Amino acid sequence: MAELRLNTAEIKAASKKLKAGDRVLLSGTVYTSRDAAHKRIKELIDKGGKLPYDLEGASVYYAGPTPTPAGLAIGSCGPTTSGRMDVYAPEFLDRGLAAMIGKGPRSKEVCRAIERNGAVYFCAVGGAGALASKCIVKCDVIAFEDLGCESVKRLEFKDFPLIVAIDCNGGNLFENGEK
Repeated sequence: MAELRLNTAEIKAASKKLKAGDRVLLSGTVYTSRDAAHKRIKELIDKGGKLPYDLEGASVYYAGPTPTPAGLAIGSCGPTTSGRMDVYAPEFLDRGLAAMIGKGPRSKEVCRAIERNGAVYFCAVGGAGALASKCIVKCDVIAFEDLGCESVKRLEFKDFPLIVAIDCNGGNLFENGEK
């Protein structure tokens, strides 16, 4: 297993080399998006509306941060269960999404979409949101502010620790991890 430093702008180019189990320190722009935001983004796609961010090459973190304490960029920001976004993920991947960050296994449909699109699914450590927030240096709400913690935010990561859970070459820690 490799240990890599990677910028979000490099994910598409690097994805073929990433292997399930690799440890990555990720820096760059990442968007938060969870259930309610995914539903709204899908509605915008269906209506031909303007999306809050370009899916092409984007990285999405399935997280709903807590309120931001004074002097910090963001509150606690741990991953949520990714499977709840599986209904939307294949289409978002087909539209260019490069990476997803969350926790837990993904459906077969999502795994196939990761492979066919040269994408990657990273897992973040659950239960360590306060620690993870130390690797987020900037946070701006960019869409759906009425959703509160589930609004879409543009984050700037600096060496955010992740594990490649599902790679675009068929590697899957949830299926092959114990081997």
